[in-house]
Amino acid sequence: MTLQTRKVDYTHEGRSYQGLLVWDDSHRGARPGVAIAHTWAGRGDFEAGRAQALAELGYVAFAADLFGSGVRGEGAEECRALIAPHLENRAGLQALIGRAVEVMREQPEVDAGRCAAIGYCFGGLTVLDLARSGADVRGVVSFHGLFNPPGNTAGTPITAKVLCLHGYDDPMAQPDTVLALAAELSEAGADWQIHAYGKTLHAFTNPNANDRDFGALYDAAADRRSWQSLRNFLEEVLA
Repeated sequence: MTLQTRKVDYTHEGRSYQGLLVWDDSHRGARPGVAIAHTWAGRGDFEAGRAQALAELGYVAFAADLFGSGVRGEGAEECRALIAPHLENRAGLQALIGRAVEVMREQPEVDAGRCAAIGYCFGGLTVLDLARSGADVRGVVSFHGLFNPPGNTAGTPITAKVLCLHGYDDPMAQPDTVLALAAELSEAGADWQIHAYGKTLHAFTNPNANDRDFGALYDAAADRRSWQSLRNFLEEVLA
């Protein structure tokens, strides 16, 4: 097995973006594609690591870019400023992640008919919005994502299967929002699952998350369990 990587430049509404494609070249022919939507800090080493792990499982992974080529946030203030325009314009965010999935589908290593998307934190909200928009993907997975609805997708059927992997004590997505999301997904006709991990905070998959007062803390057990749930889900939806 030899993992290969390629930076993929693309544009959306006049702005330049750069994603990272990772695949195992020992697999012949096109393989299912999994897009990865990044945290509020932008595409970085964490997403690259997850892309490599997915490639080792036989998928073609595409770490998407939602901020623009080379744009990264340092510290909470900068990161909030980066996501603010997207939270204020959810239709624009839906179009942007849709464009990233389209770019992934265009890559010769990817089986365009078998694609999914996963996301972390802000990226979790992003892939939920992808599903809410009625996008033609087989499934989306939100890791410790935000659940607040976009306000522009009511009445749109959700055809993608949905999996949310959630820390029950996450202060950024409290229990009432979990119930609201369940009701929203049911109303949209989605095939959905929500896995909540007890005594688990935000950012539980990130080994660098170590700020209990902020509500973000790595949890090895939840990280391991959620990754296994992701594997099971992808095996089902991308078969």
